[in-house]
Amino acid sequence: MAKRAFDIIAALGGLIVLSPVLAVVAIAVRLDSPGPALHWSRRVGRGNALFAMPKFRTMRTGAPDVATHLLPDPERWITPLGRFLRRTSLDELPQLWSVLRGDMSLVGPRPALFNQDDLVALRTAAGVETLRPGLTGWAQINGRDSLPIADKARLDADYLARRGFLLDLKIIALTALAALSGRGVRH
Repeated sequence: MAKRAFDIIAALGGLIVLSPVLAVVAIAVRLDSPGPALHWSRRVGRGNALFAMPKFRTMRTGAPDVATHLLPDPERWITPLGRFLRRTSLDELPQLWSVLRGDMSLVGPRPALFNQDDLVALRTAAGVETLRPGLTGWAQINGRDSLPIADKARLDADYLARRGFLLDLKIIALTALAALSGRGVRH
């Protein structure tokens, strides 16, 4: 209950404080390439239920709906601004809306794409599907995109076993440092 209250307060505060940044990024995305500013990605949430998660669009319209690392030539699909948004994690800011709605938490396992069956299976076997997915998580700060699927699932299970308010605060702080450095982003 306290975690959900913290999520609501932080997400609402973040959306209010960051609204000028959100507006500027939305306009920049629209000017950078044709298409909408937001991409609504189908993701696996708590209890393995699907939900629509907003991100600033970093790929050209018509890009295949798979994890970027599975594309044969990801650079072909990523927009020029998209590279910057991904490196700085600014593309993730609209997910504060998902936190506010209750589909996500500030901290938890990153929501898998609807078609990442291998990751979903490993998480389910470890009981991780009981957690609300997070804007950031333990796996995010321990390797991000560079981690193999099995390692992500292992770190998510570790978070499940160790979770608590102090660990969440540590993850949030380390996420801010990682976002500023762009560490762990492949595409």
